[in-house]
Amino acid sequence: MRLCVLGAGAVGSAVVELAAEHGHVVTAFADSDSAVVDADAVLSKKREDGVVGDADPESVFDADYDVLVEATPTTLGDAEPGFSHVERALADDRHVVLANKGPVAERYADVRALEADSEGTVRFGATVGGALPILSTIEDVGPSRVSAVYGVLNGTANFVLSRMAAEGLDYEHVLAEAQDLGVAEADPAFDVDGTDTALKGVIVANVLAEGETEFTLDDAEVEGIQELSGGMLDLAQEDGQTIRLIVEVADGSVRVGPRLVSANGAVAPSGTENAVQIEADYCGRLGITGRGAGGPETASAVLTDVERLAD
Repeated sequence: MRLCVLGAGAVGSAVVELAAEHGHVVTAFADSDSAVVDADAVLSKKREDGVVGDADPESVFDADYDVLVEATPTTLGDAEPGFSHVERALADDRHVVLANKGPVAERYADVRALEADSEGTVRFGATVGGALPILSTIEDVGPSRVSAVYGVLNGTANFVLSRMAAEGLDYEHVLAEAQDLGVAEADPAFDVDGTDTALKGVIVANVLAEGETEFTLDDAEVEGIQELSGGMLDLAQEDGQTIRLIVEVADGSVRVGPRLVSANGAVAPSGTENAVQIEADYCGRLGITGRGAGGPETASAVLTDVERLAD
């Protein structure tokens, strides 16, 4: 497949680097300021000069491509510019693979309506859990058979909580450590206040609803981890429990917040790992654990979606 990649951060750059290993070619690559439409030079200028190329970003839509990979940063509310990128590609009857959560978390019905009028297909497995096959598992089992999805879907928050529990440290100390290690952003609010986790829960809820109801971030009940203390985790440990930032999608609702869970349970991963449980008819409880973020990891999910489109 010929790929047009929008977004030159960790995920977009990793898609460009790994595409050839999966048998695909990148014919266009852009960040917010510049672009290159040249399969032989899509990464070299970014590495050497810090810019993608000399062309206008809009020029990528004139390239020969089969799949638009939308890996620009997630934005809230109108989901722009990601949504407009999706709209343009579908209007041209091209496929879209999303790493950007915004369009399917904030404008899911609009995306599906555009897809219905296009010969292109939209896939977005990378938006929930990075490399973890959460949405593809739901797709394979059948959304109507899934009654609940719950677990840990943010590596930064999980790192903070697991370190607090292991070392008896307070939130501020561990957060500073996470920032020094590059696990947390300079402004970590999106992760620690539960927003990122809630967006992923909303996407899952939209998939489970199968078009009958549309969910956005406004529909989620969200609480972060900023008010937790090391003492709270110490008390939990006395009873063989710990605290994790848990998302639960069930009964037509999305809830995110700190929850007591078994310290050795399936949804108490350590470090930056994610862990999700899917409750489904006939299958029972399905567990998925692994790396939920990172450039190569998320790029692998993007390229898996591309391969599904190629089948």
